[in-house]
Parts: sequence; C-alpha cells; structure tokens
Amino acid sequence: MFNFIRHFVGVKTDQAVQSGIEALVRWDPKGATEAELRVMEQHLDELGLEVAQARAVYEREKQEADAIQTLLDQRMAAAEMLQGQLATEADPTRRTALEQSLHTLLDMLEQMTPDVEREASEATDAQAFLAMLEQTYADAGTKLKEARRQLERAERDMRRAEQQREQAERQAEAARRAAGLSGTTNSLNVALKAMNDAAARDLAQAEAASLKAKLLAPTRPEQDDPNIAAALAAASGKGPVPQSASERLARLKARQG
Repeated sequence: MFNFIRHFVGVKTDQAVQSGIEALVRWDPKGATEAELRVMEQHLDELGLEVAQARAVYEREKQEADAIQTLLDQRMAAAEMLQGQLATEADPTRRTALEQSLHTLLDMLEQMTPDVEREASEATDAQAFLAMLEQTYADAGTKLKEARRQLERAERDMRRAEQQREQAERQAEAARRAAGLSGTTNSLNVALKAMNDAAARDLAQAEAASLKAKLLAPTRPEQDDPNIAAALAAASGKGPVPQSASERLARLKARQG
C-alpha cells in the first residue's frame, strides 16, 4: 500500500510539472522554443567535448598499438636473421651463442604476442567508439540547425497570422463605418470572433510547429646480448640482413599471418 501511494504521488508530481511546462510554453512559445534550443546547443557542446576526449584516447591507443607492433616486427626480423646466421655458422661455439640468442628472442616474441593483439584490439575499439560519437555529434548538429530553421519559419507564420488578423479587423471596421453603424453589431462581433478564432488557430499551429523542433622501449636481453643487439640493428636497417626460419619462429610467423 505504501509503495502504491509513493508511486501515485510521484505520478501526480510528474503530471503537475508537465502541466506547468505546457502552461509556460503556451504563455511564451517563442521563449520556450529558444530555451529548448539552448538546451540542444548545450548538449551539442557536451558531445563535442566527448568527441575530443574520445579522439585523444584513440590516438593514444593507436600510437601504443603501432609502437608495440613495430617492436614485434623488428624482433621478428632479428629472429630471422639469427636463424639465418645459425644455419650458415660452422664454429660450434659461435653456433651455441647464436642459438641461445635466438631462443631468448623467441621467448620475448612469444610473451609479447598477446600484448600486441590486445593493444590492436583496444585501438580498434577506441576507433569504433570515436566514430559513433562523431556520428552522434553530427546528427545533433543537424537537428539543432533544423530546429532553428523551424523556429524562424514559425515566427514568420505567426507574424503573417497577426498581419492577417489586423487586416481583417481594419476591413471589418471600414465596412462598419461604410454601413453607417454607430456601434458594434452582433453580426460584426460574430464575424470578428470567427476571424480571431481563425488567427488563434494559425498561431496555435505555428506554436505546435515550433515545439516539434525539440531534440531532445628495448628490454634488458636486447641490450646485454650482442647477437640480439646486432640482429635488431640489422632489422632496423643499421646492418647486413641475413636469411630465414626455425620451428618456433614458423609458428610465430603463422600466428602473425
């Protein structure tokens, strides 16, 4: 019972607020429409700020994704170079060192691959969110322009109705004088009332038209291991470029593909 009364009071309060708003709109339709346009413009400004923030987030995510992808590509190229050196190296000691370097680099590649995929996914999500906000912003701007256009048209219609009413009254007064009437007759009152009612209907339609405008960096192994460092330097275009693969490297390349 208590819940029923609480909700009932809430409904009545909402109805009272709505009735008050409608009364204000009828009293000053132009002012009410201008107020609504200001609300729409404020909403557009807020959307613009959200778009700017979303764009900054996307650009940051894109830079991070590009950076880690570039590092992955360099390490992958370095691993290929080490594998090529290992395939042609005859010195057992040198081969052991190269093989250890290659395994270290492959461990790093295997560990960072999920991070690369996550960063790419986050950048894609940020781009989609930005696109959605940009479309919403564009739609809101279009609605605001259309609302202003409808307000201007409604104002023209109201002025035209007022001019027609005044002209009708002047014509009626001229007719009354021409007929030699000394006072307003009942028939003239009826005619004027009909004209006023017609003008009022025009004004109401103009008001309704205006109301429709509402809108509502490298890791330690890369620094300490000379083989990795040399391979990375070659992968970055700073040294000679060797040849191809290993079983683990092939799996990584297949995953990247």
